[in-house]
Amino acid sequence: MPWEILTLLFFAGLTAGFIDAIAGGGGLITVPALLWAGLDPQTALGTNKMQSVFGTSVAVHRYATAGLVDWREVRLALVVTFLAAAAGTWIVTLVSNEILALIVPWLLLGLAVHLLASPHIGREATRRRLGPVAFALFAGVVLGFYDGFFGPGTGVFWTLVCLTLRGMELTQAIAYTKAANLASNAASLLVFLWAGLVHFDVAAVMIAGQVLGGRLGAGMAIRHGNPLIRVVFIGVVLALTGKLLWDQFSV
Repeated sequence: MPWEILTLLFFAGLTAGFIDAIAGGGGLITVPALLWAGLDPQTALGTNKMQSVFGTSVAVHRYATAGLVDWREVRLALVVTFLAAAAGTWIVTLVSNEILALIVPWLLLGLAVHLLASPHIGREATRRRLGPVAFALFAGVVLGFYDGFFGPGTGVFWTLVCLTLRGMELTQAIAYTKAANLASNAASLLVFLWAGLVHFDVAAVMIAGQVLGGRLGAGMAIRHGNPLIRVVFIGVVLALTGKLLWDQFSV
């Protein structure tokens, strides 16, 4: 592949890793970039999962080092999410996910309206509606399977349930989300590797960008906290909603 394209893919990975570490939604950048580079859709998704795993790993490490990841609470969710995501990725190779493509943009739009109308959500910890085990089983199964089966907006949905069902502060919710994303991305990646749907040369270039972007983004989120995360998070939700609606109505 020409070095000009590889250079652009590096910067796509860098930008996506930065945004992903703060609020999620990096796939908005990386998947179109991989398709533009000439990869077929399935290989683009598999390659995207591989580079995303590395960037998310760096972000999780930064959040954990800052004391924002409670491993005792998150470990069950990681196991459940991993298994559910593997099942979802396997099933999507057998059936269509067109119904979710129609529903999800409207769910995200509703979420964006809710966040804009609730300026105080996530500023501080609130009452917990589910215990850690019930939450891990519910969110891990539903969102892990969703991420493997369809994917767009998974980080957004994880953050929302962390805020509403576990009463977390926004920075803690993002840290939990990154750990859960890492589990589901790793599970999906294993399925794509098994199916031979990863372009390793392209993945290596994007991993370099992802690792740098993930480190920078997590550092910014830790330093600036809720105000920065909220702005980027709402921007990602609106951008993702617009992208999915465009795909739906431009056909």
